[in-house]
This record gives sequence, structure tokens and C-alpha cells, in this order.
Amino acid sequence: MKGVEEQLKFLRRGVVEILSEEELKTKLKKSVESGKPLRVKLGIDPTAPDVHLGFTVPLRKLKAFQELGHQVVIIIGSYTAMVGDPSGKNSTRPQLTEEAVMANAKYYKEQIFKILDEKKTEVVYNGDWFSKFSFNDVIALASKITVASLLEHDYFQNRYKNGIPISLHEFIYPLMQGWDSVEVKADIEMGGTDQRFNIIVGRALQKENGQEAQVALFMPILLGIDGKAKMSKSLGNYIGINETPGDIFGKAMSIPDVLMESYFELLTEVPLEEIARLKKGIADGSLHPRAVKVMLAKELVRMYHSAEAAEKEALEFDRVFSDKQLPSDIPDVSVAKEEFSDGKIWIVKLITLAGLASGRNEAGRLVDQGAVSLDEIKIESSKDAVSVNNGSILKVGKRKFARIKFK
Repeated sequence: MKGVEEQLKFLRRGVVEILSEEELKTKLKKSVESGKPLRVKLGIDPTAPDVHLGFTVPLRKLKAFQELGHQVVIIIGSYTAMVGDPSGKNSTRPQLTEEAVMANAKYYKEQIFKILDEKKTEVVYNGDWFSKFSFNDVIALASKITVASLLEHDYFQNRYKNGIPISLHEFIYPLMQGWDSVEVKADIEMGGTDQRFNIIVGRALQKENGQEAQVALFMPILLGIDGKAKMSKSLGNYIGINETPGDIFGKAMSIPDVLMESYFELLTEVPLEEIARLKKGIADGSLHPRAVKVMLAKELVRMYHSAEAAEKEALEFDRVFSDKQLPSDIPDVSVAKEEFSDGKIWIVKLITLAGLASGRNEAGRLVDQGAVSLDEIKIESSKDAVSVNNGSILKVGKRKFARIKFK
């Protein structure tokens, strides 16, 4: 096992705050001296089936702990997910059924082990203990926190001031997450900066139950590819780790230049010295931002697919976007002739039938934004009906294509 300072240097990368670093040093020192690994916790509420790059930020830090010889503990929030984490939300999250949560959890586990070493990861479900709670246990847990302390925190305070309803069960969530730390005897808990209150509650509950308080490592919130909001599937500004090499590469190439440094630091293993060199090169003009972005896109594809796929997508991107050629692998989409009227079809309907938008609202919005063309002719209005030939090429946005075939 590496020494304390060497471990700290490795662990500080991409961390916003350590609460507290002195406590972490003490824990690491005890671990080194005893040879006993620290227990490092991350709670996951599987509210959707897909894992995107924003979620990999704490996962990559867990991987660092594994490489240092510590024990990673993943808590699948089979019960907390049914409550819904209120952190950073301006409305009550919809409650999920246990069946939906467990189905999502299956997909989460498949994806997180693309990053973590499954053999070195302990996975538990908090339903294992919360399902055994009596009503008296719930009351006892609820007595550990005051309403005043809950309302001090932004996400509850803002909703209260703005007259946005707060359901009583949302107050229970921080206690549930905190109790998870007691159950697994966590030495360290990972979380985004929006998890600060929940993790501090865990520290308090551990102390009250005779345990040493966990150290908190807070990671930054990754901005999505729009550069404006937290990466989120609901906002459409995400890169999923299960997406195709082409989608990962293309989306990475669309991020604002200002995000490149944080993406390199938080999402890859590129050395910090190399990231600093790239940043300096962009600043002094010796490196073009596009060339650096290609390096980032290739690295992300390599991580979740292969080096061969990364090289292929880089060449394909150049062919399509630099040389203005069509992609070599445009999928064929069959559309029944019955969908046409007098040889024409509503453009919004065509996009939806081709599967290039999630629904008619999104399709219409993309058309009106000037992001849709048919046979290289831009469609001006979402109200338009268009004539389509057998083999016409429909393009939506910069990366989505379909070859229309009649059936």
C-alpha cells in the first residue's frame, strides 16, 4: 500500500473539497499502519436505466481508491430511490415502484463495472435494512434531525419561500442516506457538491452510533455538452457510456471549448501535466482547440469501446464534417407509402417515424431551429409537408442521418 502523501496526491485530482483533509490523513495513516483497507461508500439511486459521463465522475474516484487497495462499497438505493433525493431539485421527484428501481439497478450494475473492478466491489441494497424498519424505527430516525435544520438548506428553503410544495417524505431522505453510512460502517463517502447536507447527516448519525465519522470527498457537478446545465438525460445534454462510438465522439466534439479541461480532468486518466500542456498550447496558439477536442473525443471512445473505434470515428468525423461528405453507415428506415398524402408527408411525422427525435414536440423544435434537412435542402418550418424519394437522406442535427426507403 502506498504512503499517505502519495495516496493523497492521487486522490485530490478533481476533488472540490475534502471534509476534512486532516481526518482523511488520519484514516489513511491508520490504514497504512494496520494494513486494513478503508471502506469507501457511494450511494446510487437507480432512477433511470442509463449511466452518463456525469455519473462516472465519482465512479472514477472510487476506481482510484480501488487501485490504492481500499474497499469500495456501492449502495444501491432500492428504498431511497422510491423516496427520491430532493437535493438540488425545485419540485418533488416522482416516486418509483420497487420493481422499476430493481430493473434499473440491473442495468446500472452492468455499466458501472465498465469502470470499477467487480471483484473488488461490495454491492449492497439499502432495502435490506430499511425493509425491516418498524414504524417505531422510522420515528426514532426522524427524531435525529429538526425541521429548522432541514429548512436551512437551499433546496428546501427556496421551495418553501417560493410556495413550492415539499412533501414530508422528502425530509426523510437525508436521514436514510445518512443511515446507510451507519449500516456499512463507511470511512469515506463520495458525492457531488449537491450531496453535502446528506453526507454531513451521515457523519452525525455515525458519531451518535459510536462510529468514527466518515470523511466526505465532494466532486464537482459536471456540466452537460451544452455547457449550461448539469449533465442530465432529461435535458438531452448528456453522453451515455453505452452509446455508440459515433455518438460519443460526435457529442464530445460539440462541447464548448471551455469545458475541455474539466472533461479531461474528471472523465479521463490523462495526466494533469499533459492537461496543463494542452491548456497552455491552446492559450499560446500552438495548439488548435479542435485538435485538442479530437484528442478528448478519441480518449472517451477508447475508454468505453476501443482504440480502433476511436481512430475510425476520428476519420469518419473528418470525412463528414470537414470534407462535407455523407456518413458511410447511414441506416435505412422503412416508411409505408400509406403515410404519404399526394406524395408528401409532414416533416415532423417523417422525423418521428425515422426515429431521429423522441417525439413530435422535439422534432418540431429541431425543424424550427434550422437543424433539419432533406437531401441537403434545409426545411424551414415545422408545418411543412415534404416530397420524399425512395433513398432520400434525412438529416437531423449534426450527427443523425436516415435513408428513407418505401415499403
